Amino acid sequence: MDKKPLDVLISATGLWMSRTGTLHKIKHHEVSRRKIYIEMACGDHLVVNNSRSCRTARALRRHKYRKTCKRCKVSDEDITKFLTKSTESKTSVKVKVVSAPRVKKAMPKSVSRSPKPLEKSALSSSVPASAPASALTRSQLDRIEALLSPEDEISLNVAKPFRELESELLTRRKGDLQRIYADERENYLGKLERDITKFFVDRGFLEIKSPILIPAEYVERMGIDSDNELSKQVFRVDKNTCLRPMLAPNLYNYLRKFDRVLPDPIKIFEIGPCYRKESDGKEHLEEFTMLNFCQMGSGCTRENLEALIREFLDSLEIDFEIVGDSCMVYGDTLDVMHGDLELSSAVVGPVPLDREWGIDKPWIGAGFGLERLLKVMHDFKNIKRAARSESYYNGISTSL
Repeated sequence: MDKKPLDVLISATGLWMSRTGTLHKIKHHEVSRRKIYIEMACGDHLVVNNSRSCRTARALRRHKYRKTCKRCKVSDEDITKFLTKSTESKTSVKVKVVSAPRVKKAMPKSVSRSPKPLEKSALSSSVPASAPASALTRSQLDRIEALLSPEDEISLNVAKPFRELESELLTRRKGDLQRIYADERENYLGKLERDITKFFVDRGFLEIKSPILIPAEYVERMGIDSDNELSKQVFRVDKNTCLRPMLAPNLYNYLRKFDRVLPDPIKIFEIGPCYRKESDGKEHLEEFTMLNFCQMGSGCTRENLEALIREFLDSLEIDFEIVGDSCMVYGDTLDVMHGDLELSSAVVGPVPLDREWGIDKPWIGAGFGLERLLKVMHDFKNIKRAARSESYYNGISTSL
């Protein structure tokens, strides 16, 4: 099947599909060599890579959606045009194994590419997407889901025994691990850290490595006192010490001290582990890896911050949009979003919090969660596949 690029697919329908399956009407779009600049009828703006294999391109080829954007006012004619499968011809239908929906508990809110899978063996007969999955129990579906990789397309045939399906996936995952051991031998998280370090060092940033154990007073100086809800997420070692829940306190200290000796502007960054008692859903981890970068002094404008973020995410080939938001610590922020997943919060200082750290100059900065970047880059459904874990290696289950 000839996979048409994203600009051809959206030109054919005049519609865009978000990560949540919502159809938007495109008011205007422009195509450069690698990027598509899109304005929706509802006023939203996007800058995306002109890819053949991104999530949206795959969704548009499948001609399936969940709902339409109310503000875009997608017409019946637009939907009919979208459902007419004329953008690409298909000769067969493959069905991905999907588990039954989980019941969500009511809880408060928290580089290289994937190796190509082994050549997929031909499966017997495929079934329509509406075929029941009653032949597999809940635990069997969980097992299959843990063994699947984003590239797998497996027909959910009720006549295929669970053991046969599991055996096929086990063979693929063992082959994936054997190939990594023979050819690459690099952990995704470790390699991403090295690639990010090179990116920022090449652009004049000084790399910092600060303590993981910090004074509990630092957390309070970030505006998170005992009455603050965020205080409950801090891992406390004793009355005076805790595991750092963020990198910002240490970077504040470095900025103040370096301001006495380094030339303007001062540019620093750090990559390292942080810890929070998270109970906020499947996109959060209690141990995670943060990148924080900041610049203080001249050139600290929103335009320069957005340009650096754009250059950084382009280097990782990640689609994104920047939207305004606010947070408890910094006030107004710029959130970097990939669909509904927040990749980063960025800030243009000064902010009132600066006085607590002896900072009186303009600054810009942003923090990225590396596990979230990996989740997007490798299309992982579960962020735990990207985390420090004994259950997964480079997203591959180790329970083989």
